[in-house]
Amino acid sequence: MRPIYLDYNSTTPIDPAVLKAMLPYLNEGYGNPSCTHLYGREAHTAVERAREQVAEFLGAHVDEIVFTGGGSEANNHAIKGTILRRETDWGRDAHVIISAVEHPATMLPCEWLRSLGCAVTVLRVDRTGMVDPDDIRKAITPATRLVSIMHSNNEVGTCNPIRGIAAICRERGVLIHTDVAQSLGKVAVNVDDLGIDLLTVAGHKLYAPKGVGALYIRRGVTLTNLIHGAGHELGRRAGTENVPYLVGLGKAAELAGYSLPAATDRLRTLCDRLHGRLSQVLGDRIVLNGHPEHRLPNTLNLNFVGHIGEDFLTEVPDIAASTGSACHAGLVTVSPVLKAMGVPEKLARGAVRLTVGRFTTEDEVDRASELLVAAAR
Repeated sequence: MRPIYLDYNSTTPIDPAVLKAMLPYLNEGYGNPSCTHLYGREAHTAVERAREQVAEFLGAHVDEIVFTGGGSEANNHAIKGTILRRETDWGRDAHVIISAVEHPATMLPCEWLRSLGCAVTVLRVDRTGMVDPDDIRKAITPATRLVSIMHSNNEVGTCNPIRGIAAICRERGVLIHTDVAQSLGKVAVNVDDLGIDLLTVAGHKLYAPKGVGALYIRRGVTLTNLIHGAGHELGRRAGTENVPYLVGLGKAAELAGYSLPAATDRLRTLCDRLHGRLSQVLGDRIVLNGHPEHRLPNTLNLNFVGHIGEDFLTEVPDIAASTGSACHAGLVTVSPVLKAMGVPEKLARGAVRLTVGRFTTEDEVDRASELLVAAAR
């Protein structure tokens, strides 16, 4: 038997309905959406239908959705496109605010901008991994152009108070970007409800293929292009559209919209079941990372006390999951996220991330808990 898959925050399998929607465009529907003949018109219609599906899922206007090659590209476009939109200064005398637990696709573009002279403020988080909106308020200066804070953390699942942060940004006339890659399909996300200006979507976290994503750009917000070329995506992102993958993303968004809020409840039930069974036997030999309440319903990040995460999972080959620490040549490296949260190294070295998803069953959760308990003992 294949290992029990508990790594849905890393990537998701393609939903069968998504694959079915994609297949015609991998065969006879191969036209270029920019062409005006029948093949091109069919492809163009498919792309625009996908745009409608993503927009409806997010509560956005159709013309606010720009398709990308994935979440990393969307983050780079949002951040670089905002800071560099005044091309005369190329980021000098500009300021961007992020948190200490952002994904590298946010962290590293900001480091690159810093090399150009842009000021970057990296805000601390509390022990649960959450950003304090008051810290945002204090950090904003007249030079601040962008605040980029992830909606939910990919490692520990903590959800940030984006609505409150966005309100502060609006008061100060600063754009706000949030990466919702981990949140989509697990909790409700609506751009107007959040009050954000820019938002990142990653297809492979939503049961669509890898290599496709989207950037929401609120009407009235202009960005410098990240990719230059022909006038695709209303001139905002060059490159012939990846029709089958965009169709897949659109279908995935549609399915996720239909599944909420029932999906949230189901994921939480499975995750709580796993946590409860482990806690019942192991007690204080496991410690939860992340916020106990304001968290993704599918994410369980646990410190297995007295273990090293990587070594621990090696002892459980029948489970596919991720770790928060690794051991190389006798040296233990701990996740930067856990370090930023202030998790003591003695605990953090035993961190394991267990994430359930659409195709996880109760039987898998129960078998996984037995395997993990046996390894912990």
